[in-house]
Amino acid sequence: MNVSVRGVSRHYRTVAFDAPGNAVRLIEQRLLPHDFQIVETANFRATARAIRDMVVRGAGAIGATAAYGLAQGARAFKGKNPERFERHMETVYQTLKEARPTAVDPVNAMNEVRAAMQPGESVEEKQALALAAAEEFAHADVRHCEAIGQLGAGLIRDGMRVLTHCNAGWLAFVDIGSATAPMYAAQAQGKKFRVYCDETRPRSQGATLTAWELAQQGIEHRIIADNAAGHFMQRGEIDLVIVGSDRTLGQTGEVANKIGTYTKAVLAKRHGIPFYVAIPLSTIDWNLASGFDIPIEGRHESEVLGAWGVTEAGRREYVRVANPGSSAVNPGFDVTPAELITGIITPAGIFKPRELRKKRKQLDAIGGGGR
Repeated sequence: MNVSVRGVSRHYRTVAFDAPGNAVRLIEQRLLPHDFQIVETANFRATARAIRDMVVRGAGAIGATAAYGLAQGARAFKGKNPERFERHMETVYQTLKEARPTAVDPVNAMNEVRAAMQPGESVEEKQALALAAAEEFAHADVRHCEAIGQLGAGLIRDGMRVLTHCNAGWLAFVDIGSATAPMYAAQAQGKKFRVYCDETRPRSQGATLTAWELAQQGIEHRIIADNAAGHFMQRGEIDLVIVGSDRTLGQTGEVANKIGTYTKAVLAKRHGIPFYVAIPLSTIDWNLASGFDIPIEGRHESEVLGAWGVTEAGRREYVRVANPGSSAVNPGFDVTPAELITGIITPAGIFKPRELRKKRKQLDAIGGGGR
Protein backbone atom coordinates (compact mmCIF):
# COMPACT_ATOMS: atom_id res chain seq x y z
CA MET A 1 0.00 0.00 0.00
CA ASN A 2 1.03 3.62 -0.33
CA VAL A 3 2.06 5.48 2.81
CA SER A 4 2.42 9.22 3.24
CA VAL A 5 5.38 10.05 5.48
CA ARG A 6 6.26 13.70 6.02
CA GLY A 7 4.34 14.67 2.92
CA VAL A 8 5.91 12.06 0.64
CA SER A 9 3.83 9.11 -0.56
CA ARG A 10 5.42 5.84 -1.69
CA HIS A 11 4.65 2.13 -1.78
CA TYR A 12 5.81 -0.13 1.05
CA ARG A 13 5.57 -3.81 1.78
CA THR A 14 5.22 -4.81 5.41
CA VAL A 15 8.00 -7.41 5.06
CA ALA A 16 10.92 -7.42 2.64
CA PHE A 17 14.43 -8.83 2.40
CA ASP A 18 17.79 -7.14 1.90
CA ALA A 19 19.79 -9.85 0.14
CA PRO A 20 23.20 -8.10 0.14
CA GLY A 21 22.94 -7.49 3.88
CA ASN A 22 21.13 -10.79 4.63
CA ALA A 23 18.63 -8.82 6.72
CA VAL A 24 14.85 -8.87 7.03
CA ARG A 25 13.28 -5.41 6.63
CA LEU A 26 10.15 -4.72 8.67
CA ILE A 27 7.80 -1.88 9.45
CA GLU A 28 8.12 -1.29 13.22
CA GLN A 29 4.43 -1.70 14.01
CA ARG A 30 4.71 -0.95 17.73
CA LEU A 31 5.45 2.69 16.89
CA LEU A 32 2.41 3.21 14.68
CA PRO A 33 0.36 5.32 14.23
CA HIS A 34 2.61 8.02 15.69
CA ASP A 35 5.88 7.14 13.98
CA PHE A 36 6.71 5.22 10.79
CA GLN A 37 10.05 3.43 10.79
CA ILE A 38 11.68 0.60 8.87
CA VAL A 39 13.93 -1.69 10.93
CA GLU A 40 16.25 -4.53 9.96
CA THR A 41 16.92 -7.79 11.79
CA ALA A 42 20.51 -8.88 11.37
CA ASN A 43 20.15 -12.63 12.01
CA PHE A 44 17.51 -15.31 12.47
CA ARG A 45 17.43 -14.94 16.26
CA ALA A 46 16.73 -11.22 15.92
CA THR A 47 14.05 -12.05 13.37
CA ALA A 48 12.42 -14.46 15.83
CA ARG A 49 12.51 -11.77 18.52
CA ALA A 50 10.81 -9.32 16.14
CA ILE A 51 7.99 -11.84 15.66
CA ARG A 52 7.74 -12.64 19.39
CA ASP A 53 7.83 -8.99 20.50
CA MET A 54 5.36 -7.91 17.81
CA VAL A 55 7.62 -5.59 15.89
CA VAL A 56 5.86 -7.45 13.09
CA ARG A 57 2.51 -9.14 13.66
CA GLY A 58 -0.39 -10.52 11.68
CA ALA A 59 -0.74 -13.97 10.13
CA GLY A 60 0.69 -13.42 6.66
CA ALA A 61 3.31 -10.93 7.81
CA ILE A 62 4.83 -13.24 10.41
CA GLY A 63 4.59 -16.09 7.91
CA ALA A 64 6.66 -14.14 5.39
CA THR A 65 9.02 -12.99 8.15
CA ALA A 66 9.57 -16.59 9.26
CA ALA A 67 10.18 -17.66 5.65
CA TYR A 68 12.73 -14.91 5.20
CA GLY A 69 14.19 -15.71 8.63
CA LEU A 70 14.70 -19.32 7.60
CA ALA A 71 16.44 -18.23 4.40
CA GLN A 72 18.44 -15.71 6.43
CA GLY A 73 19.61 -18.46 8.76
CA ALA A 74 20.49 -20.71 5.82
CA ARG A 75 22.52 -18.00 4.08
CA ALA A 76 24.39 -17.19 7.30
CA PHE A 77 25.80 -20.73 7.51
CA LYS A 78 29.53 -20.94 6.78
CA GLY A 79 30.92 -24.16 5.41
CA LYS A 80 29.98 -27.00 3.09
CA ASN A 81 29.25 -29.87 5.47
CA PRO A 82 25.65 -31.03 4.75
CA GLU A 83 25.10 -32.70 8.15
CA ARG A 84 26.19 -29.60 10.07
CA PHE A 85 24.03 -27.47 7.78
CA GLU A 86 20.95 -29.62 8.48
CA ARG A 87 21.52 -29.41 12.24
CA HIS A 88 21.89 -25.65 11.94
CA MET A 89 18.67 -25.40 9.91
CA GLU A 90 16.72 -27.37 12.51
CA THR A 91 17.83 -24.85 15.14
CA VAL A 92 16.75 -21.97 12.88
CA TYR A 93 13.39 -23.62 12.21
CA GLN A 94 12.59 -24.31 15.87
CA THR A 95 13.67 -20.84 16.98
CA LEU A 96 11.33 -19.16 14.51
CA LYS A 97 8.51 -21.64 15.08
CA GLU A 98 8.43 -20.99 18.83
CA ALA A 99 8.18 -17.19 18.49
CA ARG A 100 4.35 -17.13 18.14
CA PRO A 101 2.54 -20.46 18.71
CA THR A 102 -1.06 -19.74 17.69
CA ALA A 103 -0.64 -18.61 14.08
CA VAL A 104 0.02 -21.44 11.64
CA ASP A 105 1.37 -19.24 8.82
CA PRO A 106 5.00 -19.29 10.02
CA VAL A 107 5.05 -23.09 10.13
CA ASN A 108 3.37 -23.41 6.72
CA ALA A 109 5.75 -20.83 5.28
CA MET A 110 8.88 -22.49 6.63
CA ASN A 111 7.69 -25.93 5.54
CA GLU A 112 7.38 -24.59 2.01
CA VAL A 113 10.90 -23.16 2.15
CA ARG A 114 12.33 -26.41 3.51
CA ALA A 115 10.59 -28.44 0.83
CA ALA A 116 11.97 -26.13 -1.85
CA MET A 117 15.49 -26.60 -0.48
CA GLN A 118 15.44 -30.39 -0.79
CA PRO A 119 16.50 -30.66 -4.45
CA GLY A 120 19.66 -28.66 -3.72
CA GLU A 121 22.76 -30.83 -4.03
CA SER A 122 25.07 -28.55 -2.07
CA VAL A 123 24.80 -26.14 0.85
CA GLU A 124 25.21 -23.25 -1.57
CA GLU A 125 22.36 -24.48 -3.77
CA LYS A 126 20.10 -24.99 -0.77
CA GLN A 127 20.84 -21.45 0.42
CA ALA A 128 19.84 -20.02 -2.95
CA LEU A 129 16.69 -22.14 -3.09
CA ALA A 130 15.71 -21.01 0.42
CA LEU A 131 15.72 -17.34 -0.50
CA ALA A 132 13.87 -17.95 -3.77
CA ALA A 133 11.17 -19.90 -1.89
CA ALA A 134 10.83 -17.21 0.78
CA GLU A 135 10.41 -14.56 -1.93
CA GLU A 136 7.77 -16.70 -3.61
CA PHE A 137 5.86 -17.11 -0.34
CA ALA A 138 5.78 -13.31 0.05
CA HIS A 139 4.64 -12.79 -3.54
CA ALA A 140 1.97 -15.50 -3.15
CA ASP A 141 0.68 -13.79 -0.01
CA VAL A 142 0.10 -10.63 -2.04
CA ARG A 143 -1.61 -12.54 -4.85
CA HIS A 144 -3.88 -14.30 -2.39
CA CYS A 145 -4.87 -11.02 -0.74
CA GLU A 146 -5.61 -9.48 -4.14
CA ALA A 147 -7.92 -12.40 -4.95
CA ILE A 148 -9.63 -12.11 -1.56
CA GLY A 149 -10.28 -8.45 -2.32
CA GLN A 150 -11.82 -9.11 -5.71
CA LEU A 151 -14.03 -11.93 -4.40
CA GLY A 152 -15.04 -10.14 -1.21
CA ALA A 153 -15.79 -6.74 -2.71
CA GLY A 154 -19.18 -8.01 -3.83
CA LEU A 155 -20.22 -8.39 -0.21
CA ILE A 156 -19.91 -4.64 0.33
CA ARG A 157 -22.70 -2.46 -1.02
CA ASP A 158 -23.02 1.32 -1.14
CA GLY A 159 -23.93 2.79 2.23
CA MET A 160 -22.96 -0.28 4.26
CA ARG A 161 -21.57 -0.10 7.80
CA VAL A 162 -18.83 -2.73 8.13
CA LEU A 163 -17.30 -3.88 11.41
CA THR A 164 -13.81 -5.33 11.66
CA HIS A 165 -11.82 -6.55 14.65
CA CYS A 166 -8.09 -6.20 15.30
CA ASN A 167 -5.91 -5.58 12.24
CA ALA A 168 -6.11 -7.90 9.26
CA GLY A 169 -4.94 -5.21 6.88
CA TRP A 170 -1.80 -4.82 4.80
CA LEU A 171 0.25 -4.40 8.00
CA ALA A 172 -0.77 -7.94 8.95
CA PHE A 173 0.28 -9.34 5.57
CA VAL A 174 2.93 -8.58 3.00
CA ASP A 175 0.55 -6.17 1.28
CA ILE A 176 -3.19 -5.39 0.85
CA GLY A 177 -4.46 -7.50 3.77
CA SER A 178 -7.21 -10.07 4.19
CA ALA A 179 -10.19 -8.51 5.99
CA THR A 180 -9.38 -5.10 4.51
CA ALA A 181 -8.82 -6.42 0.97
CA PRO A 182 -12.56 -6.39 0.10
CA MET A 183 -12.76 -2.85 1.50
CA TYR A 184 -9.89 -1.60 -0.63
CA ALA A 185 -11.33 -3.33 -3.71
CA ALA A 186 -14.80 -1.92 -3.01
CA GLN A 187 -13.31 1.55 -2.66
CA ALA A 188 -11.55 1.13 -6.01
CA GLN A 189 -14.95 0.27 -7.51
CA GLY A 190 -16.29 3.62 -6.27
CA LYS A 191 -18.43 2.30 -3.44
CA LYS A 192 -19.05 4.48 -0.38
CA PHE A 193 -19.24 2.79 3.00
CA ARG A 194 -18.17 3.24 6.62
CA VAL A 195 -15.91 0.95 8.63
CA TYR A 196 -16.22 0.54 12.39
CA CYS A 197 -12.86 -0.43 13.90
CA ASP A 198 -13.01 -2.26 17.21
CA GLU A 199 -10.25 -0.80 19.37
CA THR A 200 -9.13 -4.41 20.10
CA ARG A 201 -7.80 -4.26 23.61
CA PRO A 202 -5.38 -4.94 25.10
CA ARG A 203 -2.91 -3.94 22.36
CA SER A 204 -5.44 -1.78 20.48
CA GLN A 205 -4.48 -2.90 16.98
CA GLY A 206 -7.83 -1.73 15.64
CA ALA A 207 -7.50 1.76 17.07
CA THR A 208 -3.86 2.14 16.10
CA LEU A 209 -3.16 0.03 13.00
CA THR A 210 -6.46 -0.52 11.17
CA ALA A 211 -7.57 3.07 11.73
CA TRP A 212 -4.17 4.31 10.51
CA GLU A 213 -4.40 2.15 7.38
CA LEU A 214 -7.92 3.29 6.55
CA ALA A 215 -6.97 6.93 7.12
CA GLN A 216 -3.99 6.51 4.77
CA GLN A 217 -6.34 5.01 2.20
CA GLY A 218 -9.04 7.65 2.65
CA ILE A 219 -11.78 5.23 3.74
CA GLU A 220 -14.42 6.61 6.12
CA HIS A 221 -14.13 4.94 9.51
CA ARG A 222 -14.86 5.27 13.22
CA ILE A 223 -13.07 3.67 16.16
CA ILE A 224 -15.38 2.09 18.74
CA ALA A 225 -14.77 0.48 22.11
CA ASP A 226 -14.74 -3.30 21.96
CA ASN A 227 -17.86 -3.60 24.09
CA ALA A 228 -19.82 -1.07 21.98
CA ALA A 229 -20.31 -3.42 19.03
CA GLY A 230 -23.42 -5.04 20.51
CA HIS A 231 -25.00 -1.61 21.00
CA PHE A 232 -24.53 -0.71 17.33
CA MET A 233 -25.74 -4.12 16.16
CA GLN A 234 -28.86 -3.88 18.30
CA ARG A 235 -29.73 -0.56 16.68
CA GLY A 236 -29.21 -1.80 13.14
CA GLU A 237 -26.08 0.27 12.57
CA ILE A 238 -23.80 -2.59 11.47
CA ASP A 239 -24.56 -4.48 8.26
CA LEU A 240 -21.55 -6.76 7.84
CA VAL A 241 -18.60 -8.12 9.82
CA ILE A 242 -15.30 -9.10 8.19
CA VAL A 243 -12.36 -10.33 10.28
CA GLY A 244 -9.11 -12.16 9.66
CA SER A 245 -7.72 -15.39 11.07
CA ASP A 246 -4.45 -16.64 12.52
CA ARG A 247 -5.35 -20.30 12.08
CA THR A 248 -8.36 -21.82 10.33
CA LEU A 249 -8.96 -25.55 10.73
CA GLY A 250 -9.57 -27.11 7.34
CA GLN A 251 -11.30 -30.13 8.86
CA THR A 252 -13.84 -28.23 10.95
CA GLY A 253 -13.94 -24.62 9.77
CA GLU A 254 -13.13 -23.29 13.25
CA VAL A 255 -11.21 -20.03 13.33
CA ALA A 256 -8.60 -18.79 15.81
CA ASN A 257 -8.25 -15.02 15.73
CA LYS A 258 -7.49 -12.12 18.04
CA ILE A 259 -9.21 -12.29 21.41
CA GLY A 260 -12.72 -10.85 21.15
CA THR A 261 -13.48 -12.28 17.71
CA TYR A 262 -15.66 -15.03 19.20
CA THR A 263 -17.66 -12.40 21.08
CA LYS A 264 -18.33 -10.48 17.87
CA ALA A 265 -19.40 -13.68 16.12
CA VAL A 266 -21.92 -14.45 18.87
CA LEU A 267 -23.30 -10.92 18.70
CA ALA A 268 -23.54 -11.04 14.90
CA LYS A 269 -25.41 -14.36 15.04
CA ARG A 270 -27.83 -12.95 17.63
CA HIS A 271 -28.63 -9.97 15.38
CA GLY A 272 -28.66 -11.77 12.02
CA ILE A 273 -25.60 -9.96 10.68
CA PRO A 274 -23.36 -11.77 8.16
CA PHE A 275 -19.99 -12.69 9.70
CA TYR A 276 -17.16 -13.42 7.25
CA VAL A 277 -13.56 -14.49 7.78
CA ALA A 278 -10.95 -13.62 5.13
CA ILE A 279 -7.91 -15.88 4.82
CA PRO A 280 -4.98 -16.54 2.50
CA LEU A 281 -4.27 -20.24 2.09
CA SER A 282 -1.23 -20.16 4.40
CA THR A 283 -3.64 -19.70 7.30
CA ILE A 284 -5.28 -23.10 6.87
CA ASP A 285 -4.28 -25.92 9.23
CA TRP A 286 -5.25 -29.24 7.68
CA ASN A 287 -3.99 -31.31 10.61
CA LEU A 288 -5.78 -30.30 13.82
CA ALA A 289 -9.25 -31.76 14.30
CA SER A 290 -10.55 -29.47 17.06
CA GLY A 291 -10.32 -25.82 17.95
CA PHE A 292 -9.51 -26.84 21.50
CA ASP A 293 -6.24 -28.26 20.20
CA ILE A 294 -5.07 -24.87 18.92
CA PRO A 295 -2.32 -23.50 21.18
CA ILE A 296 -3.55 -20.19 22.58
CA GLU A 297 -0.76 -17.74 23.24
CA GLY A 298 -0.74 -16.24 26.71
CA ARG A 299 0.79 -12.78 26.64
CA HIS A 300 2.26 -10.64 29.42
CA GLU A 301 -0.19 -9.18 31.94
CA SER A 302 1.27 -5.69 31.44
CA GLU A 303 -0.70 -5.42 28.19
CA VAL A 304 -3.95 -5.60 30.17
CA LEU A 305 -2.83 -3.58 33.19
CA GLY A 306 -1.68 -0.57 31.21
CA ALA A 307 -1.18 0.92 27.78
CA TRP A 308 1.45 2.51 25.59
CA GLY A 309 0.91 5.98 24.20
CA VAL A 310 2.66 9.13 23.08
CA THR A 311 2.95 12.18 25.33
CA GLU A 312 2.49 15.76 24.19
CA ALA A 313 6.28 15.96 24.05
CA GLY A 314 6.30 13.09 21.56
CA ARG A 315 7.74 10.48 23.92
CA ARG A 316 6.40 6.92 23.79
CA GLU A 317 5.52 5.86 27.34
CA TYR A 318 3.77 3.05 29.16
CA VAL A 319 1.10 4.06 31.69
CA ARG A 320 -0.31 1.78 34.38
CA VAL A 321 -4.12 1.95 34.31
CA ALA A 322 -5.24 -0.90 36.55
CA ASN A 323 -5.26 -1.13 40.35
CA PRO A 324 -1.61 -1.30 41.50
CA GLY A 325 -2.04 -4.51 43.48
CA SER A 326 -3.97 -6.49 40.85
CA SER A 327 -2.70 -9.04 38.35
CA ALA A 328 -4.19 -10.03 34.99
CA VAL A 329 -4.70 -12.98 32.63
CA ASN A 330 -4.07 -12.20 28.98
CA PRO A 331 -4.98 -14.79 26.30
CA GLY A 332 -4.05 -13.43 22.90
CA PHE A 333 -6.61 -15.37 20.84
CA ASP A 334 -9.96 -17.15 20.96
CA VAL A 335 -11.65 -19.73 18.73
CA THR A 336 -14.87 -19.11 16.81
CA PRO A 337 -17.00 -22.21 15.99
CA ALA A 338 -17.96 -22.88 12.39
CA GLU A 339 -21.68 -22.46 13.03
CA LEU A 340 -21.18 -18.77 13.83
CA ILE A 341 -19.40 -18.03 10.54
CA THR A 342 -21.40 -17.11 7.44
CA GLY A 343 -18.55 -17.73 5.04
CA ILE A 344 -14.79 -17.88 4.64
CA ILE A 345 -13.33 -15.68 1.90
CA THR A 346 -10.40 -17.49 0.29
CA PRO A 347 -8.45 -16.79 -2.93
CA ALA A 348 -10.36 -19.70 -4.50
CA GLY A 349 -13.85 -18.53 -3.55
CA ILE A 350 -16.19 -17.89 -0.63
CA PHE A 351 -17.09 -21.12 1.14
CA LYS A 352 -19.08 -22.27 4.12
CA PRO A 353 -16.64 -23.17 6.91
CA ARG A 354 -17.38 -26.90 6.73
CA GLU A 355 -16.89 -26.89 2.94
CA LEU A 356 -13.14 -26.28 3.23
CA ARG A 357 -12.31 -29.95 3.54
CA LYS A 358 -14.30 -30.79 0.39
CA LYS A 359 -12.58 -27.96 -1.46
CA ARG A 360 -9.03 -28.96 -0.48
CA LYS A 361 -7.93 -29.95 -3.99
CA GLN A 362 -9.21 -26.67 -5.38
CA LEU A 363 -7.48 -24.72 -2.60
CA ASP A 364 -4.23 -26.67 -2.94
CA ALA A 365 -4.19 -25.97 -6.66
CA ILE A 366 -4.07 -22.25 -5.99
CA GLY A 367 -1.74 -22.58 -3.02
CA GLY A 368 0.72 -24.80 -4.87
CA GLY A 369 -0.19 -27.85 -2.80
CA GLY A 370 1.90 -26.83 0.19
CA ARG A 371 -0.51 -24.72 2.15
